[in-house]
Amino acid sequence: MRKVLAVLFCVSMACCNQGSKETFEKLRIWEPYDDAADVAANTNHEIKRMRYRLIQSKVLDKNDVFLPLYDEVSVMTEETYKALKPLILEQNIFSLQKGIKDGLLTYEHLVLFYLYRIYEYELDNKKTLNTILALNQNVLDEARALDVLIKNGATPESTHPIYGMPILLKDNINTIGMNTTAGAIALMDNVVDDAFIVAQLKQKGALILGKVNLSEWAYFLCSGCPVGYSAVGGQTMNPYGRGVFETGGSSSGSGTSVAANYAVAAVGTETSGSILSPSSQNSVVGLKPTIGLLSRSGIVPISSTLDTPGPMTKNIIDNAILLSAMMGYDMEDVRSVNDQFPGILSAGLHPIDFKEIRLGAFSTLMESDSVYKATVESMRSLGAEIIEFIPPEVTMDGFSSILNIDMRNDLPNYLEKNTDSGEVKIRGIADAVTFNSTDSLLHIPYGQALFHGILVDSTSVKDLEEIKQRLENSGRTFFDTVMDTKDLDAVLSINNYHAGYAAVAKYPALTVPMGYKNSGEPISLTFIAKQFKEVELLRLGAAYEKTFRKREMPMGYR
Repeated sequence: MRKVLAVLFCVSMACCNQGSKETFEKLRIWEPYDDAADVAANTNHEIKRMRYRLIQSKVLDKNDVFLPLYDEVSVMTEETYKALKPLILEQNIFSLQKGIKDGLLTYEHLVLFYLYRIYEYELDNKKTLNTILALNQNVLDEARALDVLIKNGATPESTHPIYGMPILLKDNINTIGMNTTAGAIALMDNVVDDAFIVAQLKQKGALILGKVNLSEWAYFLCSGCPVGYSAVGGQTMNPYGRGVFETGGSSSGSGTSVAANYAVAAVGTETSGSILSPSSQNSVVGLKPTIGLLSRSGIVPISSTLDTPGPMTKNIIDNAILLSAMMGYDMEDVRSVNDQFPGILSAGLHPIDFKEIRLGAFSTLMESDSVYKATVESMRSLGAEIIEFIPPEVTMDGFSSILNIDMRNDLPNYLEKNTDSGEVKIRGIADAVTFNSTDSLLHIPYGQALFHGILVDSTSVKDLEEIKQRLENSGRTFFDTVMDTKDLDAVLSINNYHAGYAAVAKYPALTVPMGYKNSGEPISLTFIAKQFKEVELLRLGAAYEKTFRKREMPMGYR
């Protein structure tokens, strides 16, 4: 691959020197491949929804994504990359900022390093994770501008730590200069302004590196279909086992890109499990915040009741920093809170002593999962008070109606406020169903059963409000019964096992790498706490991470 990079760089420079725009436009650095063998390899996968029908996108030409920055990325030599590797790979944000302060790194170096890795793996059809959907063509210029400020006397200490850090965004988050598709062909021409959280990141100096793949329409389109698939991006692959392990969804690209060190961090979104699941499956740290802590304005919605963005990172320190950088009161989001939450930014630096921690452990998981049991017992041996419990039985009836009716109402509102009807023809779910049906093989190879379900759901406004209130009470009863009686800091779960209960309770959840199964598949420990307890969650996570340090980089992406 590196030899190909060098040769093609010479070709591209020759084309530029000749001044031939036509020749340059014909230059290709990637070619589609026959993915039949990869598809066949999964024909009998034990997980039915991993029996893929296709791998690569039928509509995304990677040359459109990678050519604009190709000349500059190609200049980086393998020697330079190797020299930067110990300074950048797996390092937390404070370490990166120290490297810049000490003159060992520049923000330009940082961006080039991550782009080099992206080009190295994503242009190799045997290693691609089908993760990158778009790159910010101005990101190197933006990095150089920050370097100039540093050279002229600005210091990283005088800014938010997110300053100069390359961040990837799930492609349902509006971003200037990169269309926001939600993975759907119907939104491929969706030209938008920045979402509120993106504006917050930019205001603090973060560098938006690009957009990443996701489960199409945030995995609320098809039933029983693969997680991580979108018609725009194709099938996202797990770096710990391409075609072997699921990526988790719907923030699949956010999880895989962080796992493979394609950026400092990524932003995902969750309705019920969509940050927790891909974070767990890709051995990264993921936080689903309390509803309202982060704005949802400018994000393609499922449910205004349950949706939230959240940070996905390689460690707790970075998670706290990214969360802090996105916070702020947004008048456009009715759920946005105007309260101050001191301590979030530095929470990762202040782990709680295990002797001061009280945690609830599900009795069923202690019996059924050896990794979970060993982890809980290890924390107990370090002084944590562990209360094993059986949660009360609660009903979750009506959950699908919240998603159905909210999306039926919220998507038209998003389209009305954010999109140009001349570019994006659909105005709601019915239009999307019709559009998809015009070419089902291209648009919806796995069908659109959930979209059809949205259209036929007859839940009334009155009934919907009753369902929302009942489920919120159910979710809180599920956790609060033990948390209140035993005065617990949090409840311990696995991956996204109890994400639905946390979603309807509107409780935050933090998942942290817990290890790997015998197969090599990642597994994570998930802390669930009460509303707006993010500082406590992050400090709990920091205590766990500092002691156990279970994350390992995927073998093929080191």
